[in-house]
Amino acid sequence: MKDSADYPDSRRSFLRGAAALAGVAVLLGPARVWGAPPEKAQAPGEEKFAEVTATEDLMREHGVLRRIMLIYDELAARLARGAQFPLTVLVEASDIIRRFIQDYHEKDEENYLFPRFEKAGRLVDLVQVLRRQHEAGRKLIDRVKTLATAESLPDRPAGLRLANDLQLFNRMYRPHAAREDTVLYPAFHDIVSAKEFDGIGDKFEDEEQRLFGKEGFERMVARVADLEKSLGLYELAQFTPKV
Repeated sequence: MKDSADYPDSRRSFLRGAAALAGVAVLLGPARVWGAPPEKAQAPGEEKFAEVTATEDLMREHGVLRRIMLIYDELAARLARGAQFPLTVLVEASDIIRRFIQDYHEKDEENYLFPRFEKAGRLVDLVQVLRRQHEAGRKLIDRVKTLATAESLPDRPAGLRLANDLQLFNRMYRPHAAREDTVLYPAFHDIVSAKEFDGIGDKFEDEEQRLFGKEGFERMVARVADLEKSLGLYELAQFTPKV
């Protein structure tokens, strides 16, 4: 690498710019340099949070999905060894996947994200795979809901088929969600304006309230926590390895 002395003009330009910025800071004060002051004083003990953005909303919904997948892991293991579990846990977990993930979260992706990537000619191959996986996920949940009955579970072959479908679902959705979190969602900022990005976030919020009521996400998390507790999966400390 060349020493900075090899670039005297750039170095002088940088120093002149830094001096000018320091002068502005003296004249205007830190509030004007770093951002306008808040419109009103914050009450003692009051915390101020920024609104949840469109992609942050999608990512926290992936958190709900991942917690359901942990439940599916446990249920698949019990089915494989013929162990008992409350049937209502499987029914409700699958209902959350269908209503909250597939009919809400994935529909938002299909209506607001995927078409914009396709129009922009960005990550088109990835979007096509994600669309196919959404379709496959719905078929798997259809099969799970068909087999999740008091009549089917005592049947050993049916139980093993159900365990296999739960494992197939998790095997697909773990890389699916991870690829969206690390590739698709970050790239979304590059293909929409800031105004459009904010508007999509508002639409997500409106749709969530329409389908699930006020604080729908928080209530969904509470439902998942209850399912975890019924299976003995809620306490996070139990997953810490002894090292």
